[in-house]
Amino acid sequence: MKRADVWLISIVLVAALAFLVPRWFSSDESKGGIGDNLVANVTVDGKLFKTVKLTKEEQTIDIRTDRGYNILKVHDYGIEMYDADCPDKVCLGFGRITRTKQTIVCLPHRVLVEIASVSGEDEVDGYVQ
Repeated sequence: MKRADVWLISIVLVAALAFLVPRWFSSDESKGGIGDNLVANVTVDGKLFKTVKLTKEEQTIDIRTDRGYNILKVHDYGIEMYDADCPDKVCLGFGRITRTKQTIVCLPHRVLVEIASVSGEDEVDGYVQ
């Protein structure tokens, strides 16, 4: 390895750390962080099935309809689709959602999970001129 290669690698690492370190130390709770009181609204066939508070403790929610079943898992201030018997299992690929307005959808079973804030006020994402 030449001296110029070492310098180039060092500069790239320092630049990457300059962008990542502020994210680790920021406590921006206004964007759906742990400090927010978030709930997940679970809708089945267009009707509210259940509203669940997102907490650190683990809990499961079983949704059983004539179309099939879905199992939701709440943990670490987020919610995820843990299991479903739908044929394509696309809903399992959404992963754990933790921020307001994120959704999980299971079309074959007509299940929608959406995160909302308890306060009910929507925040502005950005302004365009």
